[in-house]
Amino acid sequence: MRKKKNKYIAFGIIICITLFQSISVYSQDSLMHYLEMATKNNPTVMQRYNEYQAALQKVPQVGSLPDPQLDLGVYLSPMELIAGNQVADIKLMQMFPWFGVIKNAKDEMSLMAKAKFETFRDAKLQVYYDVQRTWFDLYKVRQNIRISEKNVELLKTIERLTLVKYKTGSISGSSTQPSAGNAPAASSGSSGMNVMGGGGSGSTSGSSSASSASGSMGSASGSSGLSGVYQIQIELGDLENSIATLKNEEQVIVAQFNSQLNRPLTTTVYVPDSLLLEPLDITYLSVKDSMFTQNPMLGMIHYEQQSLDARKKMQKQMGFPMVGLGVNYSVINKSAMSTSPMNGQDMIMPMLTVTLPVYRKKYKAMQTETDFLKKASEQNYQATANSLQTEYYGALQLYYDAGRRMKLYESQSRLAQKTLDISIKTFSSAASGLSDILRIRQQLLDYELKQVEAVADFNKAEAWVKRLTPNP
Repeated sequence: MRKKKNKYIAFGIIICITLFQSISVYSQDSLMHYLEMATKNNPTVMQRYNEYQAALQKVPQVGSLPDPQLDLGVYLSPMELIAGNQVADIKLMQMFPWFGVIKNAKDEMSLMAKAKFETFRDAKLQVYYDVQRTWFDLYKVRQNIRISEKNVELLKTIERLTLVKYKTGSISGSSTQPSAGNAPAASSGSSGMNVMGGGGSGSTSGSSSASSASGSMGSASGSSGLSGVYQIQIELGDLENSIATLKNEEQVIVAQFNSQLNRPLTTTVYVPDSLLLEPLDITYLSVKDSMFTQNPMLGMIHYEQQSLDARKKMQKQMGFPMVGLGVNYSVINKSAMSTSPMNGQDMIMPMLTVTLPVYRKKYKAMQTETDFLKKASEQNYQATANSLQTEYYGALQLYYDAGRRMKLYESQSRLAQKTLDISIKTFSSAASGLSDILRIRQQLLDYELKQVEAVADFNKAEAWVKRLTPNP
């Protein structure tokens, strides 16, 4: 009892270790893990993020007052005044834009930063979609390799059966020839009973013709068997060439996938033997105008329109005067010749400066330019929305078409496999032809490859729909 108990404990520990290893491999090499890695490492995503951070730094730039202006003048030879000798002149001036200019400038830059953030979101979603699409392409290629290698083994099995049948047919053909050769002895016996020798020669010629017919049948079956072997070898060569091509394609896709993750191009990429097929949620399958509101491209254009509104307000307020406040400080030394009570006292003079925006054409031109940009942005929004809806219909069409093809080719593959199994069994008993088996095998191969392609298209269609209608 104790030994049995120890065996159960050891068996349970092994199962737990195996499950833990499988879970860890899945967590490290699953599609979600690759997506997270791409988000952190993809250079395009990082570029968009840094551009967004740079756009944020423009807000404090436009939200500050113009730098104050300090003028310092020193007289090489003191200027004589009534109240002394002036040796230096210091001016400090601060300009103030019209009310609301700075606020609207900050609003414009903040909205432009939000537009940059939407481009960052769009780049992130695009990388998500590209990684998934490449991953599904890699799944399709590897499944095609697996199916083709399985068909190579199947063709080799058929080749062995054909060779066995060919050898068996040649042996049975040689065993029938002696019975045909014994026919002249029987005919010579009967020729002695004939008065004329013509009957003997006639029977001899009949037996020789039967022997030649039997020989011709044996040679025909032999040539037919050899031609079947050659046909199988031709198809084997085609399959091996297809496998080599698929393996080269696999290397290219692996390099492309690793490039999207910004890691060495030859890094191993893990893909499962089967994909989980989960249908889209019903919210993705009904076309509504609100379903595209979370699309980052439309969000970017929307923030650009708002920033143009803020810019127009700012340009309108820039047409009003700017006010400058300052102070002028004059350094005056005492003069021995002056009797003024203010002799040697420094002078302080408050200053007020006002700009005169009399050239109105440039301000009107700036506002007109913004109006045209606003109209262009509205047209761009509508064009982008129309393009998204068109892409959405294309993604749905691919989704439904792939689902239909998956069911069809799964049924067709199952029927072709049953037909092939029956044909191989009857072929071993010489009840069916080799050409039928090869034709059915080719049908099975085509259906299996098309089924894998349909599965990959189904998953890519799901990723495409989610790319167009992302969650907030």
